Amino acid sequence: MLNELEKIKKEFLDSIETIKDSKTLEELRVKFLGRKSGLTSVLRSLGTLIQEERVLVGQKANVLRKDIEARLEEIKHNLGQKTGKEVSIDHTLPGLPLSLGKEHPITKTIREIVDIFSPLGFQVATGPEIETDYYNFEALNFPPEHPARDEQDSFQLLGGKYLLRTQTSPVQIRVMEKTKPPVRIISPGVCYRRDNPDASHSPMFHQVEGLAVDTDIHFTDLKGVLSEFIHQMFGKEIKMRFVPSFFPFTEPSAEVAISCIICGGKGCSTCGRTGWLEVLGAGMVHPNVFKKVHYDPKKYTGFAFGMGVERIAMLKYGVGDIRLFYQNNLQFLRQF
Repeated sequence: MLNELEKIKKEFLDSIETIKDSKTLEELRVKFLGRKSGLTSVLRSLGTLIQEERVLVGQKANVLRKDIEARLEEIKHNLGQKTGKEVSIDHTLPGLPLSLGKEHPITKTIREIVDIFSPLGFQVATGPEIETDYYNFEALNFPPEHPARDEQDSFQLLGGKYLLRTQTSPVQIRVMEKTKPPVRIISPGVCYRRDNPDASHSPMFHQVEGLAVDTDIHFTDLKGVLSEFIHQMFGKEIKMRFVPSFFPFTEPSAEVAISCIICGGKGCSTCGRTGWLEVLGAGMVHPNVFKKVHYDPKKYTGFAFGMGVERIAMLKYGVGDIRLFYQNNLQFLRQF
C-alpha cells in the first residue's frame, strides 16, 4: 500500500500541471479525493492490515490527503486571482456530510464512574500530574527505600525533585490537608509508570481513586459502596469477593474481584480458569496516612479504593488490548 500511495502522489503532481480552470480543478479533486479515488480505497483497506502496518500506512495516507487538499486550495486561490474573482460555486449542490464526534471510550467510562459515585455523596477532586516525592510516596506511607516503590517505577523530573504521579492518591493527601472530616471524594485522572507497553500495560493510563473519612467508617461501608458500584457498572448478576492483599496506605487491604463477565464464573482463558477477574484495590486508610495530614487516627477512620479506568473499560466493552484505546483508529473508536 505504501507503493500505491507513492503512485498516487506522483500521478497527482503530474496532473496538476493540466489545471487551467475551475472545471479541471474540480475533476482532479474528485479523482484524487472522491469516494472512488485510489486514496480513499487505501484508507478503507486499513482494517485488513496488521497493527504495525495499519499505523504506518494510515499516517502516510492522511499526510498525503492533507497535502493534496492544501495544494488544490492553493491552486483554487491562484485561479481566482488570475480571473480577478473567486472561483464560482454552484450553490445548488448538496452540502458535504459532516461526521458527528463521539466520546472516547475512556472518557465515557470515567463519566459513568463519576455518575455512579456522585449520588453516593462523592465529589470529584483533581490535582497536578507533576508531583513531589512527598505527595506521591512519603505521605502515603511509602518510606524511602520501601520495596513497594519498585512496583511503581516512576518518571523522574529535574534530577528527582519532581516526578509524574504514579497514582491519583496524592489528590487525597492534598484534599485532607485543606479539609476537615467528613471527606468523601473521588479523584479521576492520568497517571504514569515506566511500564513496557503490551496488551495490558501502558506507560500512560487513567485511574479513579476514592476516599471516605468520618468518625464512624467501617469496612462494611467500603463493601457496601463498592458493591453498589460493581452492580451498576457490570450488572446485578455479577458476584464480588475481597481477597486479602497489601497496600502501604491501607490496613487491612484487599483486592476486589468480580465473577468473570465472559464465562459467568465458570472458568475461561480470560479469567485464567479461576472464574474471577480483579478490578480494583481497596482498604481502610492506614493511621500513618492520617498522621501526615494531622487527622487523629483514634477519632477518625476511613476507606480508600482505586481502579484503572482502562481495565474497567476493557472488561465492560470486551476489548482485549489496552493499546487500541490510544491509536486514534476511528474504525475502532466508532464502535462505542
